[in-house]
Amino acid sequence: MPKLHQIIEHHWQNPRLWLGLLLWPLSRIFTALSSVRRYLYRIGRLKSEALPVPVVVVGNIHAGGTGKTPVTAALVSGLQAQGVKVGIISRGYGRTGKGIHVLSPQSRAADAGDEPLMLYRQTGAPTAVGSSRVEAGRALLAAYPEIELVIADDGLQHYALRRDVEIAVFPAADIGRADLDLLPNGALREPFSRVQQADAVVVSGGNGLNGKEYFPAGMPLFGSRIESGRIYRLNRPDILLETGRLNNMRIAAVAGIAKPERFFRSLQAMGIELVEARVFPDHAALTSADLPKADMVIITEKDAVKLADLHADNVWVLPVCAIIEPDLAAWLVGRLNLNTKKEA
Repeated sequence: MPKLHQIIEHHWQNPRLWLGLLLWPLSRIFTALSSVRRYLYRIGRLKSEALPVPVVVVGNIHAGGTGKTPVTAALVSGLQAQGVKVGIISRGYGRTGKGIHVLSPQSRAADAGDEPLMLYRQTGAPTAVGSSRVEAGRALLAAYPEIELVIADDGLQHYALRRDVEIAVFPAADIGRADLDLLPNGALREPFSRVQQADAVVVSGGNGLNGKEYFPAGMPLFGSRIESGRIYRLNRPDILLETGRLNNMRIAAVAGIAKPERFFRSLQAMGIELVEARVFPDHAALTSADLPKADMVIITEKDAVKLADLHADNVWVLPVCAIIEPDLAAWLVGRLNLNTKKEA
């Protein structure tokens, strides 16, 4: 039997009249509280603090599933390629630890959260997590004083941190949708007008021209698409999967991410037939006991960081990366007038 959160999330994509009638009043309360909170920050009644280096927020107004994390990874990698010394801060959603944590090679998902740990391993950028992004930023700069720029992952609504640039990620499929609503009747944390106030928008799953009439004239618009990489063995990225060995094998897949159907479609597009597709809630604390019995189990990179201590020859990982056009990193360097030295 579906759980309540699953019913509500299905309602976001396929609205049900009766459920909308029940949730609509709650969304109006959420909308009012969200507006009041932002207004209090704007007039200075709630304190907003700055870091000593420029801060760029990459965020969204959706409750997950927009492709924000791959965009953050691609932006950080692009900045590194131009010689910018960049660090990452995040809330660290889903971690069991409290306080500020500066990531190290020994960090685990329980310490940092799955997405920050994945970003740290993908980019190698200094990373810190904490419920207070300001404190996380200060700890990161204390540990890595050479950092020139801080990227705040998923901090669009964290107004306690002052930002120099806001980059909003918005899915192409939701542009122009008349039935979008705020939580809990819809998936939005803030109204669409909030995206229109950002400094730039990345349209995920589309290009910068998708729905440009919905954004202010002259707003920098970018498009991003997800590309799959070579499947590698869990905790052994040097061992790549040879597709010829898949014949007559029972293959299962596991995903604990928002909108897991995209992961399964990617595998199908690669010609991989699944005997089972197992879904867990986003950020679920995946363990080896949750993996199906199969000749091969394919998981996401986000789930792979939760299994850092598992060594199993039948567990493999599908990596993905975001391709952003035009060059978002180059635009940001120009926007902030950063001195760069491109890598050879």
